[in-house]
Amino acid sequence: MTTVMVGTPETRLVVLRGNSASGKSAVAAGLRERFGRGLALVGQDNLRRVVLREHDRPGAANIGLIEAVTRYALDAGYHVVLEGILYADRYGPMLERLRTDHRGPTHGYYLHVPFAETLVRHATKPIAHEVGEADLADWYRELDLLPGDIETVIGADSTLPRTVDRIMLDTGLDRLPAREH
Repeated sequence: MTTVMVGTPETRLVVLRGNSASGKSAVAAGLRERFGRGLALVGQDNLRRVVLREHDRPGAANIGLIEAVTRYALDAGYHVVLEGILYADRYGPMLERLRTDHRGPTHGYYLHVPFAETLVRHATKPIAHEVGEADLADWYRELDLLPGDIETVIGADSTLPRTVDRIMLDTGLDRLPAREH
């Protein structure tokens, strides 16, 4: 199989993973707000649940769609924040391809929130009445890290502003210019 390199040495790929209600979407939105134009958000929930309306299962179509959208945005010169639960066993091979093929730096973060805190946070979400504790328990995976020690674990004690600050600094996004248009 031929490797197709993606992005440029300047583009940044940031992968945010973690269980439901761990803060991934809020962190991604905070990074976009802080950086400005030129940072694409690729959300697993949007592509899987809204665009394709499919269940999360091994080999599902959303895996390829997530990869294609991420590659497209990187090739168009965007920095990309890819966020979702992105279970290691289902999405790991795709994430490894992106990491290997990306010409620029790739940074992985796992937002770790204990199950009890997941329940508290989930209760504040608009879908709380649709998704119950039993569903959350089925989905929850304790520290579902990718192999190779390639992710930084950020605990529940890190506030949203502190987490955004850390990722901006770690990735160098704090030192890069936003797009003009």
